Amino acid sequence: MDISCAFPPGPATPDHIALAEQLGFRRAWVYDSPALYSDVWVTLARAADRTVRIGLGPGVLVPSLRHVMTTAAAIAGLEAIAPGRTVVGIGSGFTGRMTLGKRPNRWAYVADYVRALRGLLRGEEVEWDGAVIKMIHPQGFAAERPLDVPILVGGEGPKGMAVARELGDGLFSVTGPKEGFEWCAVLQFGTVLEDGEAFDSPRVLACAGPAVGAFYHGLYEWSGPDGVAALPGGEEWRALMEAIPERTRHLAVHEGHVVELNERDRQFVTGEMIAAMTFTGTAKELADRIAAMEQGGATELAVQPAGDDIEGELRKFAQMAGLTS
Repeated sequence: MDISCAFPPGPATPDHIALAEQLGFRRAWVYDSPALYSDVWVTLARAADRTVRIGLGPGVLVPSLRHVMTTAAAIAGLEAIAPGRTVVGIGSGFTGRMTLGKRPNRWAYVADYVRALRGLLRGEEVEWDGAVIKMIHPQGFAAERPLDVPILVGGEGPKGMAVARELGDGLFSVTGPKEGFEWCAVLQFGTVLEDGEAFDSPRVLACAGPAVGAFYHGLYEWSGPDGVAALPGGEEWRALMEAIPERTRHLAVHEGHVVELNERDRQFVTGEMIAAMTFTGTAKELADRIAAMEQGGATELAVQPAGDDIEGELRKFAQMAGLTS
């Protein structure tokens, strides 16, 4: 199984991706959520200049944030400077949409976007937004068409997985492996425990706690108050959230998303939750989980480091997965 890494992009991310290449990671995926993180394409281009082998791609793009031609040009630009290394994930949008006060894109729109994007990358004329468009870059201004860049679809439910099967080269999942895909990349959050380290140690809370906080964010957005009530302290968390005016509540829900524990989330995250809800354990336990994921249909694992020592976390993951001795 391929072992990759994933990052909420910031100014230091290109250097972290360069280290990931040295450590043997297959790909680096970068999140597309402009209200929270740095620009995905700027980050990937800077990473391309620091690396020679590692695959690079957005995981996952939100179609409504960019005209389809803008995305096609970005892909062709990255492929021109990192030939053969570009891969693209596209989804309906989570924080990339919800931090803007919008619900995820309809899957029918995502499907149309993927179709149009593939047509543009092939060098075809495409009708979009009532007009015919085509990539007409002069030689040397983008990679030559046709471009056959792999596209994974980030979808969990039946509609998203149907789009992945029809139009994608595979599936990008945050909930676990799905059977029936030749390429199934699974995103995980957590940390490798040190000898005798507790799940609620300050380091583990900093590295894996934000992932637990993201469960509150996600359940509240996707399932509403009843969904988040199923989590420990969910009713209290909901009360804190709903004390914030509705007009700006969507901004507060995702503060620190998968990067750091905000003050509201910190009150409810426990070691037991980290053990049950994140990719955290001893090196042996995590290696066993990787094997189980592979048996369940995963072909690629993407791990996201968090906390104060991203380089150290990358080294821990690489050693655990057998990428480095």
